[in-house]
Formats: sequence, C-alpha cells, structure tokens
Amino acid sequence: MDDKHLAEELRLTIGHLVRTVRAADTMPPGESAVLGYLDRAGPMTTAEIAQQRGVTHQSAAKTVKDLLAQNLVRTEAHPGDGRKLLLHLTQAGRDRLAEERRRRADWLGAAINDVLDADERRTLEAALPLLSRLSTHLHGK
Repeated sequence: MDDKHLAEELRLTIGHLVRTVRAADTMPPGESAVLGYLDRAGPMTTAEIAQQRGVTHQSAAKTVKDLLAQNLVRTEAHPGDGRKLLLHLTQAGRDRLAEERRRRADWLGAAINDVLDADERRTLEAALPLLSRLSTHLHGK
C-alpha cells in the first residue's frame, strides 16, 4: 500500500472509530470539546475556544452559555483585559468530563477485550506511540 492510500485508510478508520466512540457520550460534542480544552489548556476566553474549535464566536458563545447554565464552567475577569472573561472548569465540570471520558474508555475497552486477541492488543498498543508522533507532527504544521 502506498503512503497516500495508507494515509487515507488511516484517516477513514480513525474518523469512524472516533465517531463511533462518541456514541457513548451523554452530552453534546461541542460541550465536551469545550470542557476538554479547558481541562487541558486551563482558563480561556470564548474567542480562544472558538479559534481552537474552528467555529464562530457566536457558536462558541452559545455552548459556553449552556455550560454556564449547568454550572460546568464559571467566569472571572481577564487579568490583562477587564473587557474579557476567562472561563474556568468548575468541579462539576471536571466531574462531568471525567464521567464522559470514563464512559468512552469503558466502552472502547470492552470492545478491545471482545474483539482483539492478546497479540492484536499488543500490536494496537505498539501502534500508539506511532499515532502520537504523527499527531504531534501534524499539530506542529
């Protein structure tokens, strides 16, 4: 298989896997994405979240409004610009995100256990650093 065909098969397979695993989610993908960004990067503005997600400011603002209503995030004045608000995860937001991640991992883990034999699981495990390197390389471009 040439590199272009391998790349397309990898893209399709990983995309399908991600969409399938998201079926275990109990919250909208935009909300879990925002919680994930705040968990990984720390406090952010709505504009920064919109940029990270590649959505409009209005779309990000709607998601943030929904998360605020559920007490999953809180705001505080931006220390460098009083006109802006920084969004922070609340403990409830951390708990909800952990629950979503646990649900995904449990579902995918059960599938790995059901479908893959021990050698296949080792092969999958060995592929993880390769996928991580690809992701890091692409993210840096």
